[in-house]
Amino acid sequence: MIRVLLADDHAMFRSGMRALLDTQPDFTCVGEASDGREAVAETARLRPDVAVLDVRMPRLDGLAATEAILAAPGNDTRVLVLTTYDADEYVYRALRAGASGFLLKSLAPEELVAAMRVAARGDALIDPSVTRRLVAKFASVLEPAAAEPPELARLTSREREVLLLIANACSNAEIARQLHVGEETVKTHVSRVLSKLGLPDRVHAVVYAYRHGLVPGDRPA
Repeated sequence: MIRVLLADDHAMFRSGMRALLDTQPDFTCVGEASDGREAVAETARLRPDVAVLDVRMPRLDGLAATEAILAAPGNDTRVLVLTTYDADEYVYRALRAGASGFLLKSLAPEELVAAMRVAARGDALIDPSVTRRLVAKFASVLEPAAAEPPELARLTSREREVLLLIANACSNAEIARQLHVGEETVKTHVSRVLSKLGLPDRVHAVVYAYRHGLVPGDRPA
């Protein structure tokens, strides 16, 4: 059972999300919060698998609350950040804090539920409408590292290939098709890539690949 905390200052939104979760056999809503400080406190108290936080909340905004939750010692909760805005600065700050996803509230209900499942199993995602733009922005604003980091040598040639496909925003299914292997095999490769590089999730693998200039042809001269 996936235990979820909902944090949003709009009671109607929380009510709607709780009703949606109640229709899912693998979810239970263990608590709600109406502001950022309450979200931090309730996450520490209830230890949900996933906390869903709105960006704009009183007392402490959702991004600051995300940072506080994920910085807490022993925290195991995954955080999904929801917003009506797709401003780049929100995305960057959420990812820097370690959020497992940045999603727009305009997503269909079934997609929000699917996103919670993704977060609960330890993966990460960004709303499809901002993913490609975000990846392009990484290419233009991140300076490449001076030398290839030593941990890259730990990757096999296939794992390095998987890293590059992740960096190009390919899903596991797309990677499987390109490499002519099964999705379970891809999941194993992705898990090993993240472990060897010390990365929390595939979103940060995208940042890593661009940071180290591993994606050929995409960086402006």
